This record gives sequence, structure tokens and C-alpha cells, in this order.
Amino acid sequence: MEGLVIKNSGSCYWVKNREGSVCECKIKGTFRIKKIKTTNPVAIGDWVSFEETADGTGFIYEISDRRNYIIRRSSNLSKQAHILAANLDLAVLVATVNYPETYTVFIDRFLATAEAYRIPACLVFNKTDCYDEAENEYLDALVHLYTTIGYPVFRVSALHPESLSEFVAFLQGKITLLSGNSGVGKSTLIKALLPDKDIKTGDISSAHNKGMHTTTLSEMYELPGGGYIIDTPGVKGFGVIDMEKHEIGHYFKDIFSVSKHCRFDDCTHLQEPGCAVREAVDRSEIALSRYQSYLSIMDDCDSGKYR
Repeated sequence: MEGLVIKNSGSCYWVKNREGSVCECKIKGTFRIKKIKTTNPVAIGDWVSFEETADGTGFIYEISDRRNYIIRRSSNLSKQAHILAANLDLAVLVATVNYPETYTVFIDRFLATAEAYRIPACLVFNKTDCYDEAENEYLDALVHLYTTIGYPVFRVSALHPESLSEFVAFLQGKITLLSGNSGVGKSTLIKALLPDKDIKTGDISSAHNKGMHTTTLSEMYELPGGGYIIDTPGVKGFGVIDMEKHEIGHYFKDIFSVSKHCRFDDCTHLQEPGCAVREAVDRSEIALSRYQSYLSIMDDCDSGKYR
């Protein structure tokens, strides 16, 4: 029997078959040893083959070929990566200027990873009702930066449903991953998109202005107008995986578009003479924050931190 993985808890997977029935499954023992190099061999969004047992549960024994997937470095250092979701049409990063702050290096690592796995991405800045004048000015600068690069950007407040209409229309018909730091309001946003669902929401730690985990498992929800959204646990960092040093610049749209003017075809944009990218940074044609994010990933490759 074939079905779509719509929820997982790390050890159990809920699979929805083509008739709409959901079966709680585990992975068949022999399946675990088939060259799986991630912490989770099966991911939300996977199409799998499974067999039901007499007690109504099931065993997954095969994964269909993935159209795409997106991964991040796992906190479990004995494994290389954690698959966030598979077979996606869109990857959305929910971010906040404050309460807590989402740093640009985190945003850029997310966008670079989406580019590397050929998944369209967009940004949603939440909690816009909370910001003071200075924070709104900073948000204006971020929106200008990322829309100029070519990413769709939405400003929303999950507590004000009228602010979501443009974003809701953008999601229609797509299988969308929502990711972000803990505390940025992902679960509150999903609750606003799906008011009939019983979705838990969390609070911000007043001591550190950081989010506290609300989502403890990954789950896919069907949107009323068509499409799905996938909620995942909040993440503190976004370690990139499987990026070759000479390819990193390809995953920064602004850097890649300028790099064709570098003197050397294999320019790493670090210290080579005639580097058009560094010249563009000096002229503020490429944002310094973007270049610093690029350097941080290059440094990870040199140190072997994520490889």
C-alpha cells in the first residue's frame, strides 16, 4: 500500500493512504541499514510503501524517489544531517526582528540551503504589531534587501488575521515547509491559518528573549483552499550540509550574479585580485551582512564543522 507521511515523532510515522485513511507506522528493521546517513530515514512529505498489521498499525518498507528535500545539520553529531521535509514546492522561513531576533546569518543559511536543494523560498516577518519605530526601520531595510535579491517577503502578525491574506493566497496549491527559530510564532501563525485545528502555542522566555519549544514533532496540515503546510520544531541554528567550497557562492543569488565579472573563474571572493564581489561589497551593491554570511559558511567548510 502507498501513502504520504503526514506526521512523525522520531520513532513513529503517520501515513495517509490515497483513500484518506491514516495508519501509524514504524520502519521495518531491515530498512534501517540501507545506507541511511540522516537521523531520520523517513521524512514528512515522503511517499512510502507500507503494510498494515492485524492490530491496525503498519510497517514502512520502501521510500519512493524524492522530487527534492531540504536538510540541516543535526545536533546529533554521530549523523550527518536531519531531513526537515521532502517533495516541497516552497520553503518558508518565519522570522522576527525582535521577540526574539532572527539573525541575518540564520536567514542566509536557510536561503542558501533552499537554493542548494532547488526549493523556492520566501520570508515571513511575523509579530509586526510588536515593533517600535527603530525595529520597523530595520524591518524595512531587511524587506528591501531580500526583495531586491529576488525573494518574496511578507509582513504579518499572526494575531491579526487580516494581515495574512496575501500570504494565504501565495500558499494555495503548494506543499510548504515552515521553519524558523523557536519563539518566532510559527505555531501561532499556523493556528491563524487553520483556526479549526488544535495547535499548541508557546511563550517567550523573558530572561533571554528566546523562544521555548512548542512543536515537538513534525506535522503536515491540509489548507482549506488546497495545498499543505508542514510545521517543524523550532531550530536554534542552521548548519549547512554537503556544500563544496567552490559552490557556496552559487547559492547566494546576489553574489553569484556579480561573480561572472571576477578576474578568475574559480574566484572564492576571499582575497583574489580583481574580485568583483568584494568590490561590490565595498560599493554597498552587495550587503555586508550577506557577504559575512557567505564567509561564515566558507569558514565552516575550512574547519570541517558540518562535513
